Amino acid sequence: MEKYLYLSLLPEALIASHLSPEEFGAYYATGVFRRSCGQAMFFELDKNFKSDFLPVDRIDELCQPHEDGSPHKSVYLAVYRVLEHVPLSAIKKLYVVTSDGKTLGLDEQPFEPDDEKLFMYQDLAPIRPRVVSVLNPAEYIKRLTSEDRLVHLDKFAFCDMKLGSLEKDPENGDLGDLPYKNSQHLRDCIRAVQTKGKRNNKIFMRTLNGEILFRTIRRGFYVGDASGMKYYPLPSRDDLENKYYDWWRSALANFGE
Repeated sequence: MEKYLYLSLLPEALIASHLSPEEFGAYYATGVFRRSCGQAMFFELDKNFKSDFLPVDRIDELCQPHEDGSPHKSVYLAVYRVLEHVPLSAIKKLYVVTSDGKTLGLDEQPFEPDDEKLFMYQDLAPIRPRVVSVLNPAEYIKRLTSEDRLVHLDKFAFCDMKLGSLEKDPENGDLGDLPYKNSQHLRDCIRAVQTKGKRNNKIFMRTLNGEILFRTIRRGFYVGDASGMKYYPLPSRDDLENKYYDWWRSALANFGE
């Protein structure tokens, strides 16, 4: 029976399983009896990577079929400082899962910065603030993982989020159907990073409350450290509405946030 190794971001955990990514996503989001629901995001990992911190050498021992021959759905190997100890080279495809278990796989693609000068990021692991920044994603990772900073991260994952017309006009711009609470504080944060002093980043929310509405994702998801970054773009709106209709319909039905 094939074994898989997953790095969950919500919450951060290292999990071994006999379930394929699509099967694991449905199980992880809804449970065995589908009586619970909750958004999920996880990377598939190279199960052969080596670590002196994580017990990856025990996968074969711990991830065994049950006595009746049924697959082992999840074996938690670690729940502390996981992402930090997984090398970028071991991180493969990213899967984003709606609350009712619809799973969308995202492939890594080269990152090309665009012309935007204002961003909002939702950090996913190991910390979870929502941040307004004048740094593009690659610059944001470089800044937060720099050992020159007193407080820095070894590695982290995040997504970028839409700002609507606030990107061009934070004073008078309209958020439209974007569901962010406390819009005046958001405008204050934008002004703080754009005005005198050029503060790189300003925390808009100290932690993620509830779930992320996937329709608010601007370009996609990122994970990186001082050595580099992996970028996982969300499909275009046209592809979401056609190729990935079931997932997109489920994502739009989630009115969390």
